Amino acid sequence: MDSMIIAAARLLATGDLLGALKRVALRNDAPALALRGIAMAQLGDLVRAKALLKAAARAFGPKEPVARARCLVAEAEIALVSRDLGWPAKTLTAAREVLEAHDDRLNAAHARHLEARRLLLIGHLDEAERLLAGVDSAPLTPPLLTGYELVVAGIAIRRLQTGVARAALRRAENAAREAGIPALRAEVEGAFEVLRTPAARLIRRGEERFLLLEEVEAVLASGALVVDACRYVVRDADAVVSLTTRPVLFALARALAQSWPTDASRNALVARAFRAKDADESHRARLRVEVGRLRGELHRIADIRATRDGFVLAPRRAAEVIILAPPVEEQHGEVLAFLADGEAWSSSALAIAIGASPRTVQRALDALAATGKVQSFGRGPARRWTIPSLPGFPSTLLLPGPLPND
Repeated sequence: MDSMIIAAARLLATGDLLGALKRVALRNDAPALALRGIAMAQLGDLVRAKALLKAAARAFGPKEPVARARCLVAEAEIALVSRDLGWPAKTLTAAREVLEAHDDRLNAAHARHLEARRLLLIGHLDEAERLLAGVDSAPLTPPLLTGYELVVAGIAIRRLQTGVARAALRRAENAAREAGIPALRAEVEGAFEVLRTPAARLIRRGEERFLLLEEVEAVLASGALVVDACRYVVRDADAVVSLTTRPVLFALARALAQSWPTDASRNALVARAFRAKDADESHRARLRVEVGRLRGELHRIADIRATRDGFVLAPRRAAEVIILAPPVEEQHGEVLAFLADGEAWSSSALAIAIGASPRTVQRALDALAATGKVQSFGRGPARRWTIPSLPGFPSTLLLPGPLPND
């Protein structure tokens, strides 16, 4: 690399984006295109950045596989930041394998971290963890180490391992401070905020209170029978019963838990499960069928006994029945939960992350937009959705490679 490219790369590494651009703004050779793409991405012009990185990858061509792979990894990060989950993940994997084959350990580690981050975003925690296991964090530069620890923390948060998450975030905080990049420190602070924000509501014997994530972890480890309305499961210390595909059964389980230790009347159960005001004979017959099905699902952890007026939940081992509910319950809450990260999402990316059909997600977005809870910009494939009141979380983008030695 010539001296101007080296100088621009050094300025990018220290966060002086405008200084870097001044040195390469009028150049169209492959290294300059790559550096311009990185700088534009960090300045927030992701569309222009993506175009520049594509041009750089073409300019490098097959004769410079490492430089081309670095451009592809940078393009993958832009796709991740812009929530373009339709970007081909296999391309990122292939680029990472090229970097590993040529012993470019730092950029290969970053590529692996990006793969894990994408898997975390769509809920594939085991796969994300396996990818991270292949990263040796010791030689990582402070910016790369920050990203690595953020993914470690993200996996731990999703698994309700708050001690592991907090330790990873402290390591990320130290690395971000050492990197001296304000955007990185802001991203770590945003991740810490998850541990300080109510994650659920506890409902027990008619009383409610908000819980932090570590308190949710304690409740799940308490041995109580928990009807978890955040994940649509019923669990105790020994077993977990998923009712994610059985909404009527979960509604009955929650109504029974809400009334525990007393019984829930048939009218109340019909109203909750079938949304009917009065229980006629057909509703009662259907209720008996659905309660029988629920009894079969929960037989390992609880019984459901008939009473004169209705039914009562009878835990087999637990001494307490608790409901965990989202902090705010409303229709299309899952869509809002993903948009709450502050990024601009496409409807197709939301469908991938949630695991629903694009049509279902679009209907939810339209309903939320009608009430002012979400907003969109752009048209056609470029249309993106955000929550108006939340700021975005910055992301550090990949530099073309380690700086040359003096």
